[in-house]
Amino acid sequence: MTQDVEMKEQQPTLTNSVSSTSHSALQQLKDIAAMIEVGAYAREVCRIVRAIRWTIQLRKKLSAFVVSAFLNFVVLPGSEVHTRLSSYVPKEDEHDMVIDTVTSGTQTPPKHSLSELEIYSYLLVLIFLIDQKRYDEAKSCSSAGIARLKNLHRRTVDVLASRLYFYYSLSYELTGALAEMRGNLLALHRTATLRHDELGQETLLNLLLRNYLHYNLYDKAEKLRSKAPRFEAHSNQQFSRYLFYLGKIRTIQLEYTDAKESLLQAARKAPISALGFRVQCNKWAVIVRLLLGEIPERTVFMQKGMEKALRPYFELTNAVRIGDLELVKSVAEKFASTFSSDGTSNLIVRLRHNVIRTGLRNISISYSRISLVDVAKKLRLDSPNPVADAESIVSKAIRDGAIDATLDHANGWMVSRETGDIYSTNEPQIAFNSRIAFCLNMHNEAVRALRFPPNSHREKESAEKRRERQQQEQELAKHIAEEDDDEF
Repeated sequence: MTQDVEMKEQQPTLTNSVSSTSHSALQQLKDIAAMIEVGAYAREVCRIVRAIRWTIQLRKKLSAFVVSAFLNFVVLPGSEVHTRLSSYVPKEDEHDMVIDTVTSGTQTPPKHSLSELEIYSYLLVLIFLIDQKRYDEAKSCSSAGIARLKNLHRRTVDVLASRLYFYYSLSYELTGALAEMRGNLLALHRTATLRHDELGQETLLNLLLRNYLHYNLYDKAEKLRSKAPRFEAHSNQQFSRYLFYLGKIRTIQLEYTDAKESLLQAARKAPISALGFRVQCNKWAVIVRLLLGEIPERTVFMQKGMEKALRPYFELTNAVRIGDLELVKSVAEKFASTFSSDGTSNLIVRLRHNVIRTGLRNISISYSRISLVDVAKKLRLDSPNPVADAESIVSKAIRDGAIDATLDHANGWMVSRETGDIYSTNEPQIAFNSRIAFCLNMHNEAVRALRFPPNSHREKESAEKRRERQQQEQELAKHIAEEDDDEF
């Protein structure tokens, strides 16, 4: 009996804590709805952007009761939209029903329904369903939201539409039906282009590229990317995704220099909180740098929060640096599942030529003269005629300028020349030029990203205002100096 009494005494405390959390989340959603309403009437897109940002921060507090109560507050009860969206939200339990009866008296439904609030309701329900892992219902909800969105053409809806596009694609990806929605994405991209919705074009282009790359359709992705209209990026996150997809396409097309630049820029522009995205960028960037014959620095693999994820690529880099084919094969077999899930297995196969060239470079530095038989043994060439293969590899490396040596075919030797002074060549100048160009590009991007107050170039300071400001500054400085004298 005493235990029952204790349990009964503890229930009101738990109920009050849950109800306070629900009340706070519901109140915040009401504030977000008010902000969207003000932004829609004043045509201020920045308010709607802020509302979406607050929603993402609030998504952990969303519950069935909060979403249902918000729908009753925003959408007209009994309407088609209210009926459809309410069908996706599960009914409240007894505890939530008690809270609902308490708060129903304070709820004042809006006098009229805005298109922005309707689309936001679709977006909120969709986020709730994805967080609850009800992907099939999320898929149907997103399809209904996209169908409603096609009939709207307002600039204040564009920001909400871009987020709805993203979760629309995510719901189809989580259900394994990305191929089904490709035609709809292309139609939406065409509509956004005709309406000059640049944020929608940016988002839909990235979603289409992701769709194509998911099925390894790199040629179609490149054709779409090259023919899509170009404009200044509106979202830093979308631009980072675009650079990442561009880097993957360039890598598959053997354009490693451009791919390296795109991947490193995507990792640099990505938000600090997007750890998974930055890890993927670094994985592909490491492979591309190895294919270029470069060895990434150790600090790349020691970045905070990335040590464990980049461990397979760290061991692969060590194997390539040594130039040991057997070690590269063992690392590839050891982490085969990781490389396969990252989509870099085919790229690791391409590393064979680079590994052989690295080993050959180490041999040419260590020996002034070595036989081709020993070269084949050190490179561990597993072919029927390793000596002939070693001779062809050495001759190709000499022709490409990878090593400074000569080939004695009669005696079967590789004779290395003495290494000269690198500062007598143009290599230091080329290296400094590339670094200076990188710094200048970064400075130009930082200047473009600066935000200036509106009409700051028109509102010039008049002579009287400048004189008053200077007089106030002089009086303030004199007052501070007098206070310092009084302290002594």
